Amino acid sequence: MFILRLIGRIILVPVSVLVFIWGGFALWYQLPFGVFGTIGCLIVWIAIAFSVLWLEIKGRSFRALIVLVPILLGLLYWWSTITPSLTRIWADDVAQTVTGTLSGNQVTLSNVRNFEWRTREDFTPRWEVRTYNMEDLASVDVFLSYWSNPAIAHTLVSFGFKNGEHVVFSAEIRKERHEAFSEIGGFFKEFELAMIAADERDIVRLRTNIRKEDVYRYRINMKPEMRQALFLSYVDNANRLAEKASFYNTVTANCTTVIFDMIRAITPDIPIDYRVIFSGYLPSYLYDLGAIDNQKPLSEVEKSALINQRAINADTSPDFSARIRSD
Repeated sequence: MFILRLIGRIILVPVSVLVFIWGGFALWYQLPFGVFGTIGCLIVWIAIAFSVLWLEIKGRSFRALIVLVPILLGLLYWWSTITPSLTRIWADDVAQTVTGTLSGNQVTLSNVRNFEWRTREDFTPRWEVRTYNMEDLASVDVFLSYWSNPAIAHTLVSFGFKNGEHVVFSAEIRKERHEAFSEIGGFFKEFELAMIAADERDIVRLRTNIRKEDVYRYRINMKPEMRQALFLSYVDNANRLAEKASFYNTVTANCTTVIFDMIRAITPDIPIDYRVIFSGYLPSYLYDLGAIDNQKPLSEVEKSALINQRAINADTSPDFSARIRSD
């Protein structure tokens, strides 16, 4: 009996710790009581946690479970009632999301973002309607934007056409006006998921010239039919998100996993890899697959992919897209 109680404590204590840590973050990010009200609730939550853990450590596991199980069930029920929304007071840069319609070979995108950025806070908003001919789709590029951690990058996919036009798709958090990005908050239903389509002078220049992030461009080796299928997959995904809201998740539903899911739907045999989650290492994954140039060492490919200086030199030039691709 002693051994069973010991095993019970060895299992129950760490499980309870994880439950209370997860619950604490969930309460912090989702309780609607303001800072002071939420702190008050967290103090009560911490007191309950210590009481349960004290009972478990003292070997009174049954009493601990009498407290823990109803609390956990109540927490999970409350969590299930938190649902995503399409109607909040959104930040200006995600106030609209892209939708598309297909007619023959013509795809018309509504709400293509083409902001004129002067600073992070000073900009002229423009949302445009643009039409593209799928027969003229000539290239696919992946942009990776790094702002702090080498393991984490924001992933953007740019489609280029024979006339020199480019449109970028980006799966992003749809933050409200008072919100800022939080990797931890992304685990706790803090943000909805939005599909943004934008001009490169908007979405790429914003990261290179305004935010001063390190941005790399990689040309993707894809057959024409695969390029078209991926573009249309983005349109379908965007239409679904515009009709039914979905939560962003830092690991399972982010800018890179959304792309991977779409590509895997087209090419089911593509292998899953940790570098899909740690998107900063995505170039080595693409290199191993032969999806980007792998005739040179990866270090050289990555060095030549950095576009910041070219983007700074191009700045607001009408031929921004061509200049960031020049040698």
